[in-house]
Formats: sequence, C-alpha cells, structure tokens
Amino acid sequence: MVRDEPAIAEIWTWLGEIPDPEIPAISILDLGIVRDVSWSDDEGERALHVAITPTYSGCPAIRAIEREIVRLLGTRGIARVALDVRLAPAWTTDWLSIAGREKLRDYGISPPRARAIDPNAPIDLTSFVDERAACPRCGSSAVELVSRFGSTPCKALYRCTACREPFDHFKAH
Repeated sequence: MVRDEPAIAEIWTWLGEIPDPEIPAISILDLGIVRDVSWSDDEGERALHVAITPTYSGCPAIRAIEREIVRLLGTRGIARVALDVRLAPAWTTDWLSIAGREKLRDYGISPPRARAIDPNAPIDLTSFVDERAACPRCGSSAVELVSRFGSTPCKALYRCTACREPFDHFKAH
C-alpha cells in the first residue's frame, strides 16, 4: 500500500512544532532558519528536502536542529529526509517572524528591531549589537550594555536602568 506524501503546507506546520534548542520558547520556523521544503526523486525514491540556514556559520545548535527535523519527520512517516545547510545568503534577524519576536519578549529576551538588510552589503561588525534594545519586562528603552556577549553568542547582556533587571537582547544582524 502506497501512502500519499504529506502536502508541503502540512510539513511546514509540523516543522513549526520544533523548538530552537537554545531558546525553546521560539520555534525553528519563528526563528526563520527553515528556508525551503520540497519533494524530489532521489536515487529512484521520493525524498523530502529541507533547507536550513543557521543563525551563524558556527552555530552549535544546528546539529541538534537537524536531528530533531529528521526525528519529527520520521515519526510522521517520512523515511527519506535530505537536509541542506545553506550558508548563503547568511541568516539575518529580519527572518524572525513577528510572532517569534513576541515570543522572545514574553520569554524575557529583548528581540531585535526589524530592519531592511542588503544581503550583498559587507558585514559591519558594530551592527551586531542593537543599541535600540528595550527591556522585555517593563518596556523601557533606558538600558545599558553590560556585555556584548550574553548567554549565547547571538545575544548581548543588557541591564534596564528603570527596573534594574538584567536581560538578554537578541543581536540584530
């Protein structure tokens, strides 16, 4: 008996169930790292291809994300999954969904502000810390940078001068 392959829209929904290993309040879809999902014939068999882009090229969570994608799709009956890690164009915080930004804030992480980025422009390392951070607890923009490096490389550590609470800020890049 041949089972019909799931529709791509259904697969996208399934992938939205996978939390980011470093920030479990946000899914890999909200994070914007899933770039493409498609069916193809691979060596005479149907295979599901999933393209992902890590938040940065040395992201240690990418292997865990790959394993979780294969595991989840396997539980849904997809035997052949081909993962394609795309480093170009580089991931940008502009790929975060609006819902993902809200989930970050609710989790206590100040999200980066959305901005337009030219993927062909040279990288300005000073732009990796967004000086427009706002406290996710009280909403104040009266904040000070404590450290350019927070709990993970993609975050900076700030302190709110209004409520005095420290918080991570997801770096814009």
